[in-house]
Amino acid sequence: MAKHPDPASDASARLAALRHDYAAGGLSEVDLAPDPMAMFERWFEEVSAAGISEPNAMIVASVSDDGRPAARTVLLKGVGVDGFRFFTNQSSRKGRELAGNPACSLLFPWHPLERQVRVDGVAEPLPHADVAAYFAQRPRGSQLGAWASHQSEVVADRDAVQASYDEAEARFEGRDVPVPDEWGGYLVRPEAVEFWQGRPSRLHDRLQYRRVEDGWETCRLAP
Repeated sequence: MAKHPDPASDASARLAALRHDYAAGGLSEVDLAPDPMAMFERWFEEVSAAGISEPNAMIVASVSDDGRPAARTVLLKGVGVDGFRFFTNQSSRKGRELAGNPACSLLFPWHPLERQVRVDGVAEPLPHADVAAYFAQRPRGSQLGAWASHQSEVVADRDAVQASYDEAEARFEGRDVPVPDEWGGYLVRPEAVEFWQGRPSRLHDRLQYRRVEDGWETCRLAP
């Protein structure tokens, strides 16, 4: 009896054979800025200049009360000496998890430049004034979408999502869209920031800033 090929086995074989030797550049201790936020801004400008799509896309990882991790992609919407800012529905899974355990991780995967930035930190809710100021800058469609979607809740189908949006559009027709009660933002204050640059033979450069009492110290991590 003829055996049928196993698509899963074929996919696994192709995955195992994938190879890419990183050779775009290197990262030395002398390349580092005095603090991680200045270094991040330098790399972000280089990534933006390279034309990479969605350079501010980052993966946010949180942990539930029972220790189950979850990760998702959000957009970075602010950066400064105090940390990284993003906005979301605070009643979503990520919002509930950050409320219970504010420790989180961020990852910026800039593959075309063979770079990553990894952040370990603590998230704290942003003041309402900051949230309102950012919300006012959003396109109207995104503002209405924030009202239409109770993020992470189960919905019947796509039509239900569209109906909720249509309802919000009619509700606020002819006037400004206010900030929904469940919508907010976070400041992630970094405790460690790692700058990762791919190198040949998997001997990657990994330079990490760690927060200490009087500022930051740096170290090199094994690849």
